[in-house]
Amino acid sequence: MAAKKIRVLVVDDSAVVRQALSNLLSSDPAIEVMGTASDPFVAADRIAEEIPDVITLDIEMPRMDGLTFLKMIMTQHPVAVVICSSLADEGAQSTLRALEYGAVDIITKPRLGTRQYLEDSRTSICDIVKAAAGARLGRRCVEHLVQPKLTADVILPQATRAMDETTEKVIVVGASTGGTEALKSLLETLPPDAPGIVIVQHMPELFTRAFANRLDGLCAITVKEAETNDTVLRGRALIAPGNHHMLLRRSGARYFVEIKDGPLVCRHRPSVDVLFRSAARYAGPNAVGVILTGMGDDGARGMLEMKHAGAFNIAQDEASSVVFGMPKEAIKLDGVHKVLPLVHIPVAILKHGA
Repeated sequence: MAAKKIRVLVVDDSAVVRQALSNLLSSDPAIEVMGTASDPFVAADRIAEEIPDVITLDIEMPRMDGLTFLKMIMTQHPVAVVICSSLADEGAQSTLRALEYGAVDIITKPRLGTRQYLEDSRTSICDIVKAAAGARLGRRCVEHLVQPKLTADVILPQATRAMDETTEKVIVVGASTGGTEALKSLLETLPPDAPGIVIVQHMPELFTRAFANRLDGLCAITVKEAETNDTVLRGRALIAPGNHHMLLRRSGARYFVEIKDGPLVCRHRPSVDVLFRSAARYAGPNAVGVILTGMGDDGARGMLEMKHAGAFNIAQDEASSVVFGMPKEAIKLDGVHKVLPLVHIPVAILKHGA
């Protein structure tokens, strides 16, 4: 018997966006677009007839804005919602609020462009929708196998051994679906002298800067969107910019980051595998790896390389993960030393990063 398709309702006031998004989603055999709606009132009528597995939701719409509709959905009958947003700074702030209100993830509005851009968009958008369908919202979770496209070899070839001449610890963190709120929870509890942290969160371009700025205002540590040559310092977290890979590097006793372009790795840019492999090479036993909630297997191979290089690795447990994909794959590869609930991870970071 054929697997049940993920049924998606597309809600956007733009007919062009509705058509483009429907075409992209329908190209995936695991997804069925059950309908479209030009505003939340039309969407509410459609939901009354049949509840979708996933809703893609615009923020700015006539008659009722997306945030108001999202809060109504989550109060009345929670459904996995993916925010479909523009790249404007103001839109980024509203989108981050949507994640706080219960949205699962973000996609950027599809636009006409090069063939490669459209293919990358299709891959990313379909993967995010499939991850949302398996998110923990008090209903049945669905497993979806994600096959990686390219490995971290295309960005950073494997090294035979890690550099270990310094004793300064560095924390490297990878997250995807559900990761924005997990990172908020984790970073808010860290003291101002916590070890330096480098983070890859799967997130579209521009949203990472708004996300970093939001966390910077909430946390005792400093949080910023990373730039090439930023130094990894105690009391500071660096978040990879959307649509760019981030590598950990070292010069003498100083750790710093490098931002690089390149192809999708494990279907993502930035890729957790790229960060983790660079940590294996340049930090080795001085690194602590943390893999949080997310779909797929990005980070699993890199975490295993970190373990072989002497790093200590932590995975978020299934019960506290929105999607137990990335942690599960790292555990399956035997790349993890400890599996912990999210609330216990900050203490472990401080213990092993001291």
